[in-house]
Amino acid sequence: MPAIELTPARRKELRGEAHHLDPVVMIGADGLTPAIIKETDAALKAHGLIKVRVFSDDRAGREAVLGQLADQLDAAPVQHIGKLLVLWRPMPEKAKAVPEEPKRGSRTVKLVTFARKGSPRPIVQTVTVHGNERLTAGGQIKRAKKRATSVKKKAQSQ
Repeated sequence: MPAIELTPARRKELRGEAHHLDPVVMIGADGLTPAIIKETDAALKAHGLIKVRVFSDDRAGREAVLGQLADQLDAAPVQHIGKLLVLWRPMPEKAKAVPEEPKRGSRTVKLVTFARKGSPRPIVQTVTVHGNERLTAGGQIKRAKKRATSVKKKAQSQ
């Protein structure tokens, strides 16, 4: 896949953002291995803009590494200065978390009732509702289900 093309203004902006970054991927004597490509891809997914340090004295070799990384990872080569390479790729959209069902337990609810005597201020009460309780439309707290009693207790009460 061809590398992403950047405008000179965008490239300048990315170089400024990358100035304070530390290299996250180091390429040693083995060169560009599948493990290096995998780590670079993971870093681009996590950060979007990364620096890569190449421990090689061959400038043409570093240029080739920058081109290969950009082509294989569908990234844009931003800068090659010394032994540092800067790559950028737009970060993928993160999936929104699905809200879980509320857990049973105590929760605090505010009850708002309007004053009867014509006062414009409503009356606000904070009430704790427990797991087996519900709030009615009139603001009453009632049990959602009738509490189960054991057979022994029923026999004792009779």
